[in-house]
Amino acid sequence: MIKRAVILIVDDEISNIEIMNATLEDAYEVCFATSGEEAIAVARTVLPDLILLDVMMPEIDGYEVCRTLKEDRLLADVPIIFTTGLDDQEAEARGLSLGAIDYVTKPIQPVTLRARVRNHIELKRLRDQLAEMAVTDALTGLSNRRRLEQTLDVETARLAHTGDWLSVIMLDIDFFKLFNDTYGHPAGDRCIAMIAAALNRAVCRATGLTARYGGEEFACVLPGTDADAAMMVAKDIHAQIQSLRIPHQGSTVSSCVTVSLGVATARCLPGMAADLWIAHADRQLYLSKSGGRNRIVGQNFSIGTSASDPGASIYPLNSTEMIQRAG
Repeated sequence: MIKRAVILIVDDEISNIEIMNATLEDAYEVCFATSGEEAIAVARTVLPDLILLDVMMPEIDGYEVCRTLKEDRLLADVPIIFTTGLDDQEAEARGLSLGAIDYVTKPIQPVTLRARVRNHIELKRLRDQLAEMAVTDALTGLSNRRRLEQTLDVETARLAHTGDWLSVIMLDIDFFKLFNDTYGHPAGDRCIAMIAAALNRAVCRATGLTARYGGEEFACVLPGTDADAAMMVAKDIHAQIQSLRIPHQGSTVSSCVTVSLGVATARCLPGMAADLWIAHADRQLYLSKSGGRNRIVGQNFSIGTSASDPGASIYPLNSTEMIQRAG
């Protein structure tokens, strides 16, 4: 069953909300807000597919709400249709310049409203499909590096509101060049696809994102996951890949394909750059590989109140944990 699109109606007149809700509720999930401040809070909670936004509201008007939503990385791509009694080109041009995609004038005409909403929802679905294709790795079906970086940007911004944990795992197939040299590139592609499937099985249980970072390197983003939980996911990944028992005669650590993993965990704070997690996880991966491969190295790091603070320092808090070489 196709999930119904979510429409957020924002209007300080309850009668207008009732008319629009009656027009749209048969085809969409509808939620509403009666003020600009409430609209921003609801939008951040439900992440709607489209917003019908009243222009004239007390305190925070529709223009300011639109500006705020377009500056939010979680909501910038959500289409906004202004609903207004104003019928002049200057007001319309102002709204469109702020990022709105359309205008509907009051009193609301149900046939017109349904058609406008249907058209923009369909356009959004097509854009989302194209965007999904652009961020998917063709060989593995996992997200690609671009999607990983987008997700990290979104999650660091979202989790900074609550100071919650975020973990990133990076892993590399050990001696993969030797694997390709021994078995050939088609076998190498099959190996990568099998590793990706095992990785996805482990991380799906932890509600995270998996990505092919490049070549034989993969990465996972685990929102709301502290260091202990991230280490458990890393161990599950390692176990899943060990269970594949893919032969690797060129490896010096095992007769089967193994992986090295690096784990980085920190609490999200306002201003922390998303690439901090990648840098720390990559450093832990380097330590894992230089320490003998086929193991996990993890670090719980911290930073000052803002990543842009020139005086901020990074502090390792936890000792590393290793998985010993497997025969």
